[in-house]
Amino acid sequence: MSSESLSGREQITDDRFRILVQGVTDYAIFMLDPTGVVVSWNPGAERFKGYAEAEIIGQHFSRFYTEEDRATDLPRRALATATTEGRFEQEGWRVRKDGTRMWAHVVIDPIRDASGTLIGYAKITRDISARLAAKEALRASEERFRILVQGVTDYAIFMLDADGIVTNWNSGAARIKGYSEAEIVGQHFSRFYTEGDRATGVPARALEAAAREGKYEAEGWRLRKDGTRFFASVVIDAIRDKAGQLVGFAKVTRDITERQNAQHALEESRASLFQAQKMEALGGLASGIAHDFNNLLTVVLGNLDLLRRAPEGRRARLIDNAVRAVEQGRRLTQQLLAFGRRHVIQPEVLDVNRLILGMDDMLKQSLRGDISLIFDLAEGLWPVEADPSQLQIALINLAVNARDAMPKGGQFRIRTENVTMPGQGGPECVEIAVSDTGHGMPPDVLARAFEPFFSTKEVGKGTGLGLPQVYGFAQQAHGSLRVASEVGDGTTFTISLPRTSAQVAETVKCGLKPGEAARSLRVLLVEDNAQVAEVAAAVMTERGHSVVSTASAPEAMHVLNSGQPFDLVLSDLVMPGGMSGFDLAQRVRSRWPALPVLLATGYSDQAAKVIKEGFPLISKPYEPAALLFAVERTASPIALSTRQGNVVPLARPSL
Repeated sequence: MSSESLSGREQITDDRFRILVQGVTDYAIFMLDPTGVVVSWNPGAERFKGYAEAEIIGQHFSRFYTEEDRATDLPRRALATATTEGRFEQEGWRVRKDGTRMWAHVVIDPIRDASGTLIGYAKITRDISARLAAKEALRASEERFRILVQGVTDYAIFMLDADGIVTNWNSGAARIKGYSEAEIVGQHFSRFYTEGDRATGVPARALEAAAREGKYEAEGWRLRKDGTRFFASVVIDAIRDKAGQLVGFAKVTRDITERQNAQHALEESRASLFQAQKMEALGGLASGIAHDFNNLLTVVLGNLDLLRRAPEGRRARLIDNAVRAVEQGRRLTQQLLAFGRRHVIQPEVLDVNRLILGMDDMLKQSLRGDISLIFDLAEGLWPVEADPSQLQIALINLAVNARDAMPKGGQFRIRTENVTMPGQGGPECVEIAVSDTGHGMPPDVLARAFEPFFSTKEVGKGTGLGLPQVYGFAQQAHGSLRVASEVGDGTTFTISLPRTSAQVAETVKCGLKPGEAARSLRVLLVEDNAQVAEVAAAVMTERGHSVVSTASAPEAMHVLNSGQPFDLVLSDLVMPGGMSGFDLAQRVRSRWPALPVLLATGYSDQAAKVIKEGFPLISKPYEPAALLFAVERTASPIALSTRQGNVVPLARPSL
């Protein structure tokens, strides 16, 4: 290739580089000779520095440096570094033509010819003042935030790394927890938790929840450095980097011990006030309840006395009168238990329509002959899950209220329907609307309708527990109760019960008759009340069963240990001494798993536990037919196969 061709190509390449450099405006790109004098100048340099090419060519580049940098001979040292190390790079202040300053990123590269002789320097400068300003603003913001966090004394605010190690500490944390920053940074945050919480893994679960959900909130007892406890409100937030990786946690703790103590004191005060009001109401109601019970006892005693001397034809009527009085007394007792939340709840899957139709006679007896009973029952009614006896009592209570509201007669209507609550995916309920055509309630009475012991009736005419029982039933069945009433236009009570997906069990009818054939059972009866034991034993013996009676759980265990065979243990739940009927049932299940146990109670705090453990339960006072039904159902092979872990369903027999 000729020298002329080579020279031509070099000229084209030089032109291209010149055009490239001259086209760059975001960078100052220029050449210095070996002494630092400017020998070339691009538009970017002119834009940043403010000098035109004619003004700056031939000038020393040190004029771009601040007086402070020139005083320390920085321009010369920069060229020397580039010469010896092959590169000089720095960020610092530089000066424009008009004297203003910019924060610049500078790179100086030495330029050598083919023989290695230094012929000058290439200098590239970029104005990064905006980046510096942003960086300074961020630093100032972080500093203000640090000052803010450190200035907070009512909250402990600190950081944890991903493993739960404390990485910083504010003054509020030092005040609340008692540790200085030097004492706690580098320690695991679990030391703030009680020994019980650490043993159950609460700190680890808190971090896991925060990492999984993004936030963890809790209240609980925490420990100070001196070992004292305080009640804390805690929030832990997960901190992640831009890539989403967990880098740690922000933890904010507040001492709310005073608030907790104040809340506790307020609750105690409210409880004391409620108890005082309740006792006052009970005292005022005592005469009414005593009046009702005395009337019932008078009926029972009078009929029993007449029964001694009555001819054969009158005895059945006298017995019926006594039984009805006892049934009224039982309902009153159940109302009291329901008010005190001591009633044994035994929910079943119910066909509400079937239950209501089966109450036809009971409802008519609760009303009067001048009141029409109307059923308006929807077809295809959904099943619900509730205590059937409590639903029956609720409907009877509403019937009695309606009767008293219609002294001149009227209509008593029960309507059922399936209802889907408004809104997308609203809950499905069965509504039981009970209405009358009576005198209605004024607003002041309506507002207190469900208040315990409130009654507009005369003393001895009502306990004030009927409507509270209905309300309590609806609540315990996870439903609701509402009332609508207008003076002179009647009243409607609507019970809403949630639909259940379970199926209604087939009703088992038990038409028990004296002398009817039945498999003879060997029953161990455990009852500390001698009169109750005598009645229960007589009922079962008349049925053809053999009964061994004991008066305590230890005595029953002694009989069982003797080796006597039994088909069933029937035990009262509340027993004297240290062993309850529930304790006895558990021991029997453990030692003789094939031997069924039926428990009986009128009230016990253990009743819910009994049902949960799968033991069948019958409520006192029980009718003889109901007792026999429960005994024979529990001892049957079907009952035995389902007793473990499930309540044996003891449906009420048809009497």
